[in-house]
Amino acid sequence: MKTAIKQFITTCLSVFVIINTSFFCYSQDKKSPPFKIIAFYTAKNDLAHIDFVKEAHQWFRQTGEKYNFQYDSTNNWNNLNLPFLSQYKIVLFLDTRPEDSAQRAAFQQYMQKGGAWIGFHFSAFALNNSAFPQNWDWYHNQFLGSGEYGSNTWRPTSAILRVEDRKHPATKGLPPKITAAPNEWYRWKNDLRKNRDIKILLSIDTSSFPLGTGPKPHEIWHEGYYPVVWTNTRYRMVYFNMGHNDMDYEGKTNKPLSSTFSSENQNRLLINSILWLGRNK
Repeated sequence: MKTAIKQFITTCLSVFVIINTSFFCYSQDKKSPPFKIIAFYTAKNDLAHIDFVKEAHQWFRQTGEKYNFQYDSTNNWNNLNLPFLSQYKIVLFLDTRPEDSAQRAAFQQYMQKGGAWIGFHFSAFALNNSAFPQNWDWYHNQFLGSGEYGSNTWRPTSAILRVEDRKHPATKGLPPKITAAPNEWYRWKNDLRKNRDIKILLSIDTSSFPLGTGPKPHEIWHEGYYPVVWTNTRYRMVYFNMGHNDMDYEGKTNKPLSSTFSSENQNRLLINSILWLGRNK
């Protein structure tokens, strides 16, 4: 009798181990495979952009641990070549764009072959007769669609953003309107609404006006339509106008007064974008 009981218990334990092993393997199979992100940055000029880059490194590393992706970064723009980029599912431009023609050609090929990109704030900046002239037509007019920089608000302030497309994977779970982190908001030369390839995801809601505090009158927006997050449907990409923290210039401490990652819904938008681009072909 005791032998039969022992055999029964042994059989039950074996079945339990098999079931749990199978469940573990199934769970591992169901878990999305890890992917790698590479962020390019310069972080040499504007203190607000430098501070954003610094906190972006920390935020992306922590978020990668939670959502199963690897975050790498480099300030060596010579790495913007096809063999190097082939290791990564998503390329990030944190604060600038490539200036070398070979680097630009490699990035264009990467995107045209199905690569993914997320750009922030100054990475879209172009202004003739400046250090960053509009001399890359494919990037500014075809890829981003925004063209040349027009103007900006000042000081960096928060804004209420209207979610234009709530069915897009990047905006999944967001309310109709979100409160953004403080930012210097950009206006562009091109009207993105007239570009059939551009899908605007978020724009500044009219309840935000007046937006900005000046002191110059043109730095305060009182009306108008301003897209701040969009994607080009011909590519796997999302551009975020965010990425300029408020800094204590007047007090001459140069300490940050805000964080780009202080808005929970804005962070959700970014996480959704990463997972959309990273987990899909």
